[in-house]
Amino acid sequence: MKGYTKPLLIIFLILLADQLIKTWVKTNMYLGQEFKIIGDWCIIHFTENNGMAFGLEFGGEFGKLSLSLFRIAAVAGIGYGLHYLIQRKYHRGLIMNVALIFSGALGNIIDSVFYGKIYGYAGWFHGRVVDMFYFPLVEGVFPKWVPIWGGEDYIFFRPVFNLADAAISIGVILILIYQKTYFKEEINEEIGLNNEIAED
Repeated sequence: MKGYTKPLLIIFLILLADQLIKTWVKTNMYLGQEFKIIGDWCIIHFTENNGMAFGLEFGGEFGKLSLSLFRIAAVAGIGYGLHYLIQRKYHRGLIMNVALIFSGALGNIIDSVFYGKIYGYAGWFHGRVVDMFYFPLVEGVFPKWVPIWGGEDYIFFRPVFNLADAAISIGVILILIYQKTYFKEEINEEIGLNNEIAED
């Protein structure tokens, strides 16, 4: 179990917090209800989506089932990748960020697979993902000269998301930011190995 404790703890804590928040929202708010936490830019807004992170859709009954099955396969792949990274002692930061991504993906799978049956509105694998965090930080109108959207209203940040989405996004962003640090040792090892082969 050496090397697994912290990643598993991160996964457990993210999953627990994600499901507690979703359960509270689902059982204490009605769809579309919202209340402001800080002014008009930090809002709890109850919505559900049939698709991917941040409300993206992958429509139809077959599409929904396909997406749920794809999520399960993806999480299995990420789980194997996490195991691989731990076994080969990759950079600790990389392992923790992959654990974040894994926990977020698993959190949304729970909604997709079980929520329809638990809350009585659909069968297995047809549940809707519960979203609630809404941060409309900036609102305005695009200038007329802007192609396509000129004169239209805009809101940044428009998507409503959940803790699982945030965990995935943070994990991916941190990997992109620190990729040179995370993969530096592996690159150096490959260079050293190639030099040895060349000398032989």
